[in-house]
Amino acid sequence: MGQLFTAWPVWGLIGFVLVYFALDRLWPRFIGHLEETIVALLLVTITLVSFSQVVMRYGFSSGWTGALEFTRIMFAWLILFGASYALKINAHLGVDAFVRAFPQPIFRGLAIFGALVCVFYGVVLLFSDWLQIFGANARGGAIDYWSKIYKIGIGLDELSYPDWMAEAFGLRSNRVHRWIAYIVLPIGLGLFTYRSLQALVQIATGKRELIIASHEAEDLVAENKDALKE
Repeated sequence: MGQLFTAWPVWGLIGFVLVYFALDRLWPRFIGHLEETIVALLLVTITLVSFSQVVMRYGFSSGWTGALEFTRIMFAWLILFGASYALKINAHLGVDAFVRAFPQPIFRGLAIFGALVCVFYGVVLLFSDWLQIFGANARGGAIDYWSKIYKIGIGLDELSYPDWMAEAFGLRSNRVHRWIAYIVLPIGLGLFTYRSLQALVQIATGKRELIIASHEAEDLVAENKDALKE
């Protein structure tokens, strides 16, 4: 439990989220465009690498070394970063028919409870040692895992630095450090927890109904109902 107050990755992540929160309050449009750009770049990168790999493999009997590992890592980045972005724009799908059957006060209470569960989920995935206070046999988490691979300094299985970079920095191995690829684990979950907490406040203050969006199909139909008439 003492690691929570001494490990620099914990405080580094807290500092990162606080800075992100400040920037989000000061320049919300900039942060919104930045998040959209990151998601778009990740999608484009995955698509281009996968497409070029298919062309090289079947057209020239060749291929990019580490392409599969690279796309797998980029997909993990997309999921972990995209989860917080989807929370922000209220794009996570869900079913709300049951909770909407309750009176408004109970409905809001259930909505707040759902947001609290998301906050709890993010915190547990980040750092679960604190659950030992309640007698749970829980250890580790994303921060602990990332800290270990950072200390060990192991590399990825296939992705490598360019030779000039390995020589310039005197790297013992030219394989890309695993901690660089996996840094999205604490960052993505940290942003997910922050966005869950933000959604919790919005629901409690009446600025948002739920942490999920269950009517986007209906909204799309309503927006485009006259499209065929044009």
